Amino acid sequence: MGRLLIIGCGGVAGVAIHKCCQNSKTFTEICIASRTKSKCDALKEKLEKTTDTVITTAQVDADNTEELIALIKKYQPDAVLNVALPYQDLTIMDACLACKVDYIDTANYEPEDTDDKEWRAIYEKRCKEEGFTAYFDYSWQWAYREKFKEAGITALLGSGFDPGVTSVFTAYALKHYFDEIETIDILDCNGGDHGYPFATNFNPEINLREVSANGSYWENGHWVETKPMEIKREYNFPQVGEKDMYLLHHEEIESLAKNVPGVKRIRFFMTFGQSYLTHMKCLENVGMLSTSPIEYEGREIVPIQFLKALLPDPASLGPRTVGKTNIGCIFTGKKDGKEKTIYIYNVCDHQECYKEVGSQAISYTTGVPAMIGAALVVDKVWDKDGVFNIEEFDPDPFMDMLNQYGLPWVVDENPQTVA
Repeated sequence: MGRLLIIGCGGVAGVAIHKCCQNSKTFTEICIASRTKSKCDALKEKLEKTTDTVITTAQVDADNTEELIALIKKYQPDAVLNVALPYQDLTIMDACLACKVDYIDTANYEPEDTDDKEWRAIYEKRCKEEGFTAYFDYSWQWAYREKFKEAGITALLGSGFDPGVTSVFTAYALKHYFDEIETIDILDCNGGDHGYPFATNFNPEINLREVSANGSYWENGHWVETKPMEIKREYNFPQVGEKDMYLLHHEEIESLAKNVPGVKRIRFFMTFGQSYLTHMKCLENVGMLSTSPIEYEGREIVPIQFLKALLPDPASLGPRTVGKTNIGCIFTGKKDGKEKTIYIYNVCDHQECYKEVGSQAISYTTGVPAMIGAALVVDKVWDKDGVFNIEEFDPDPFMDMLNQYGLPWVVDENPQTVA
């Protein structure tokens, strides 16, 4: 029995909230809090007749630590699930520290202001020491380790799909299939079609920044940087088919490189169609992906935030998206002295997700693991003091709940590999 405060009410949050209501045994009470309380109220009205979970709502500005502290003290939750924006991770972590409440999120911190001097100093230090130039990284949140440990509370980072499930797949593979893992290739394929000439499946600002940034991968103890979309591979995805995929930087590479002993290489690939890439390149060329403010008719605007307002809301894509996603990991390594390769993956159908929770599969594959991570923390199945990435816990209960709550997985012991 537990009480969960959920910060956020967007597409991913909506799925996580649906799934919490399916798990009333763990979540006897939830509070949905967002800047726009009317969205929370509408979801409460939709769900409260279908569940034994008691639902309340609240208005909160997730950028304001004092507001968050006041809400946590008022609601007295057992844990806080952050499904707001990555920009808000630290304010919510600060509030959880002040109130000594466990914390769960799905994505690592991203600084909204690229001119922030403190962030710039950390960023330049990592660039110099590690050759690391990703715009988003775990440095800020890992800096909270001792604070959370001293407070006697848990912070679970990255309980989405990638990061999240892919990291749990890694821990599961190491526990059950390998004595040592040598290489990890994380493959993220969206074979869905929403019918628009151009749209993003999650927050456009975050998605477009991520895709247009330099790529990087981990090899032999250091980062190797690539130009955006420089490395392309083709892969025949089960239940989806042959797709082009491109190497990107992705945050789970950072934590897996630290937490998988002796791993020699980790790469992340994501599929993109030519239409998406053509539109994105055009927008980049005219400056629409810039995060730096410009002055327009006497006021400052950030081009990528303006673009976000023009594009379809990812939450609106559910009813019109058809096809499937396939996300998983190919592992190579050794077991009992012999070479071994396995592929652990999940296939998710966009329309089946929409029928169940009113969402497309991109939000579904992130929202379900968010609930599972929160459940394991609330139920004290995962219970360690400090800040942890998801692969640092026993993967078995998480893997069991994936099958139970709509993300069944497959282990292929004779997979196609990636050159």
